[in-house]
Amino acid sequence: MAFVLVPLLLIVPLIGKYMDIAQTTQVASRYVAFEGQVRHSSSAGSWKSDVDLAQEVRRRFFSNSDAPIKTGDTAGDFNAHRNTLWFDHRGDPLLPNFVDAIGVRTMRESMAQPFGALYAGAFSLPQDNLYMGQVTVGVANIKGLEPFDKIGLSISRSTSLLADSWAAPGPDAIESRIRQDGWNPLGPFPYKTLEALGGNPVVDLALTLFEYGAPPPDIGRVEPDRVPSDRLK
Repeated sequence: MAFVLVPLLLIVPLIGKYMDIAQTTQVASRYVAFEGQVRHSSSAGSWKSDVDLAQEVRRRFFSNSDAPIKTGDTAGDFNAHRNTLWFDHRGDPLLPNFVDAIGVRTMRESMAQPFGALYAGAFSLPQDNLYMGQVTVGVANIKGLEPFDKIGLSISRSTSLLADSWAAPGPDAIESRIRQDGWNPLGPFPYKTLEALGGNPVVDLALTLFEYGAPPPDIGRVEPDRVPSDRLK
């Protein structure tokens, strides 16, 4: 019975530690994605490379749980900086070397869909605002515990973030953006052409045939949502 139970008693806590590392990796990938979105856009914050983000992730997520947040702080390969839970049954750390075990990758992609790119360009919206943060952790093998002595476990988690930094100061700005010169983002005709068609009896009759009994459409009308003045206080 000991031949069966002893390995089981060792493996069950180990699986729990693996799950804890996986959860931490997921949370770290969210941090990387949000930091990339803030730091790699038009923000006033400085640019952060993957090397800088990896250094922060190692110290703030994979080090000891009470590690203070310091600028330029680095996780050291000694027990005082390690998570006290992430040790095997022999007392060896599951992450013996932070630099080799933990890697960070960020990507910033552009909107490649034809219709999405067309509409975004017409509204002067950013098209390179899809961010991805990925964190990969290599866990050390467990000596003397098959099959974990040769498993070569690698845990990777990623978070994607699509953000739009455009905001209008008021309804007039929204209307101006939609009525801007150029092509209508919602169709193949400029708004000036649509407005010229408005009130044309032939056009109104043709359009109302699609929905019998409905009033003629108000072509070219732009009516942005307006917040009541008593709600702006």
